[in-house]
Amino acid sequence: MQRTVLDFMIRWCGAAGVATFSSAAFAATDTALLPRNLSPWNMFVNADIVVQAVMVGLAFASLVTWTIWLAKTIEVRRKTATARRRLSLLETDTVLEKAEQESRGGSDAVAQIIQSAAREASLSGGHFDDGLKERVALRLERVEAAMSRQIARGTGVLATIGATAPFVGLFGTVWGIMNSFIGISEAHTTNLAVVAPGIAEALLATALGLVAAIPAVVIYNHLTRTIAAHRALLGDASAMVLLLISREGDRGSFRLARAAE
Repeated sequence: MQRTVLDFMIRWCGAAGVATFSSAAFAATDTALLPRNLSPWNMFVNADIVVQAVMVGLAFASLVTWTIWLAKTIEVRRKTATARRRLSLLETDTVLEKAEQESRGGSDAVAQIIQSAAREASLSGGHFDDGLKERVALRLERVEAAMSRQIARGTGVLATIGATAPFVGLFGTVWGIMNSFIGISEAHTTNLAVVAPGIAEALLATALGLVAAIPAVVIYNHLTRTIAAHRALLGDASAMVLLLISREGDRGSFRLARAAE
């Protein structure tokens, strides 16, 4: 009886030791199979070529977003300052001839508005009537629309990035998870060493999609507001030119230098 109990204890201890050893061995194997470093760069390097292409595209889109923000911010500020300076000239007690001379050679929006009005007045022979005001208003409307399109150029790219970047990142996520399941099927195991890298790569693609999309949307909304404010200045400039022409017509002193021809 004592020998039987002793044999049972020896067998139980041996089985426990084998189980403990097996668990330790599997843990060591899992640790060995896991990547040494799951930093973003290493995840990018070890990712599938499709996931890498998605990440590179999203990084490029983010670079384009910040480049457009910097360029458009500088452009809008410069053009807004020039427009305000031209508006201050129009608000003084001046005449169209003097305003045209001051803006001659200028390429900014308000200068184009003044020169376009002066050109129409010159083509009309300097005669003031209701038809002149209608023709000038039509010219100013066209110039204002052209200048507005010019200053808004590039903002459509931001809208495209903001709308599509999350879906591109989602595509990378789906592809990375699909590779994870393929790895599970080929390895015939569900341990963390097989699943973790693909999931990490998928989540990195999603994160890059959000990093590209969120600033693009915020910057697009900001630029839309600043461009709308600039368009309002152009509308004020057109109104001031029409008022200037109407004021000169009421005074009976409408004239324009022939140099504008």
